[in-house]
Amino acid sequence: MELWPGAWTVLLLLFLLLLFLLPTLWFCSPSAKYFFKMAFYNGWILFLAVLAIPVCAVRGRNVENMKILRLMLLHIKYLYGIRVEVRGAHHFPPSQPYVVVSNHQSSLDLLGMMEVLPGRCVPIAKRELLWAGSAGLACWLAGVIFIDRKRTGDAISVMSEVAQTLLTQDVRVWVFPEGTRNHNGSMLPFKRGAFHLAVQAQVPIVPIVMSSYQDFYCKKERRFTSGRCQVRVLPPVPTEGLTPDDVPALADRVRHSMLTIFREISTDGRGGGDYLKKPGGMGEAPL
Repeated sequence: MELWPGAWTVLLLLFLLLLFLLPTLWFCSPSAKYFFKMAFYNGWILFLAVLAIPVCAVRGRNVENMKILRLMLLHIKYLYGIRVEVRGAHHFPPSQPYVVVSNHQSSLDLLGMMEVLPGRCVPIAKRELLWAGSAGLACWLAGVIFIDRKRTGDAISVMSEVAQTLLTQDVRVWVFPEGTRNHNGSMLPFKRGAFHLAVQAQVPIVPIVMSSYQDFYCKKERRFTSGRCQVRVLPPVPTEGLTPDDVPALADRVRHSMLTIFREISTDGRGGGDYLKKPGGMGEAPL
């Protein structure tokens, strides 16, 4: 009577099969390569967060811990062959609080953010990130501000506290005013929370624009290759003397300037490529 192979033999065969399939999928399937790259990207960030937690825990919850996270994340762009070019960094006010507003395309925004993140600057993030395992704990230790967008009252209360923190603790905040990731190569209408915050604290707004990723990354097409991204820091927009009534016009003006620069840097051969010239691309969308 023939015997079934032992458990170790089965495991060995499965392992050898896996070793054969993974390289085959990597070279033959762009979609598989996309999923492998995104899985590694997210998994690597979670692993780096595990390493960062004990170092950050020495200080406790402190915005200075953001320097540690930034240092640990800066190398990721090299792993993916993404060149990040920063222009206009001299526009950051040298010694005062301010509110950074930036366009939001995907989780890859983290690469551009870490490249240009000023000192004592923390993002405002959705509360769900707090429960994202090691990454959530690392972000909490680094002073990231979490808001529950579904509970408007709580969000307004948090933003009022942030306005006081900006002034009393010399902190800068980074906000994605679109409110969610936008994969279509344009900019969604801006939510006004960041602008109310800046007006309430009477601090400048510093717009930051990241060029389109469409020449190297597209979630819909399951495409993720190497490429180039330009990050442009725009001159600060003052808010002194403005009132809540001025917020809608302020938000529209900042969005218009950011969208103009987005078009410029996404079609100059340094980011975005030809996507904006395609039918349905941002180049054909009205302001």
